[in-house]
Amino acid sequence: MKDIVKMMEEAQKINESSYIALGKFLRAYYFYNMTLRFGDIPYSQALKGESENLFAPVYDNQKDVIKGILSELDEASTILESETAIIKGDIIYNGDTDKWLRLINSFRLKVLLSLSHKESDTDLSIKNEFAAIFRNAPLMRGNQDNAQLVYLDQSDNRYPEFNSSSFGSGMYIDSTFIKRLQDHEDPRLFLFCTQTKEAKEAGKEIDDFSAYEGGNPAAPYGTVNEKATKGKVSKVLERFYQDPTNEPSVLLGYAELQFILSEACVRNWIQGDASTYYNNGIKSSFKFYETYAKGLGKYVSEDIANDYLSSSINSLSTKLGNDLKIEAIVLQKYFQSFFQGGWSPFYENLRTGYPEYHRSAGVEIPYRWIYPQSEYNYNADNVSTAITRQFGNGNDKINQKTWWLK
Repeated sequence: MKDIVKMMEEAQKINESSYIALGKFLRAYYFYNMTLRFGDIPYSQALKGESENLFAPVYDNQKDVIKGILSELDEASTILESETAIIKGDIIYNGDTDKWLRLINSFRLKVLLSLSHKESDTDLSIKNEFAAIFRNAPLMRGNQDNAQLVYLDQSDNRYPEFNSSSFGSGMYIDSTFIKRLQDHEDPRLFLFCTQTKEAKEAGKEIDDFSAYEGGNPAAPYGTVNEKATKGKVSKVLERFYQDPTNEPSVLLGYAELQFILSEACVRNWIQGDASTYYNNGIKSSFKFYETYAKGLGKYVSEDIANDYLSSSINSLSTKLGNDLKIEAIVLQKYFQSFFQGGWSPFYENLRTGYPEYHRSAGVEIPYRWIYPQSEYNYNADNVSTAITRQFGNGNDKINQKTWWLK
């Protein structure tokens, strides 16, 4: 965040407005993820230690943080609408301001949809704002507009998990994830997971859904490890730690945007066919892996994607009622977010309840992280005020909802 401040300061000096727009987008992106993680956070007074000697910023309430984020995204979009200069040093879009504009507007829709619990808040007018952006602003047009980092086989530019010893040894796949992929006969299973040792020794083919089995995510590690020793658990596929370039990391992609639009149709925020957007999201996810999962593209070809969508369990039109439709859409978001999107699938679960996560009896899913110890060390009065304001009892707990979920 301090680097972003410096970039924007330098951009102002040389009157390069495109970097100001990117700075506003990046600020919005990081503050958005921070507020979903914690709740109330420093925002209006944040990052002013050097410029204003402000070292103990107040905590803004989450609603004001979100309003500020949406305002910064709107400002960034407005700047880039009239900006055509190539953005030098851009390793995401090779300087293409139009693609940055489409990303920013698509991200605005993501932020607005995450506020679905606040649809009735007239101060925010979420539904109308979403519809206006959808009608009037340029959005991502296909996978070519994905905001993604492509890796290179050179020092400091390789895939983050390349040569990871933990991935190659003790990283097992959750049984509920595998079971959902099996139930939907989803061939992305073959791109994410190894066959079990038992299945390999039995000579089962890669595209045999019965060749995969996960470990119980709520069981003690030793229990899962014992099952793995018997050759009955799938691990992360070798490509994730053996391929230095592997697939790109996507901050926001066309597939996710299509699922966002599909849910917006179901919620009647925009006019359109929810199934069309849903199908487009699945097809573009398959196409992404066909492009980047080396040697495995045949399992996610266009024909296979069409066959996949022809199955009743994968068709949105067979889901009766909005809840079932939203569950199906969020599940597809979950599938396409494997090693992508950070904590987005967790936040989607908090927002919608889907997909349901397996856990031990009596264990509740947390709604937030506790504030860092450094805040208690250096900004104690303000963090204490924020805790009392949000939770009343002054306890910094993980099991209490923050504003966006109420």
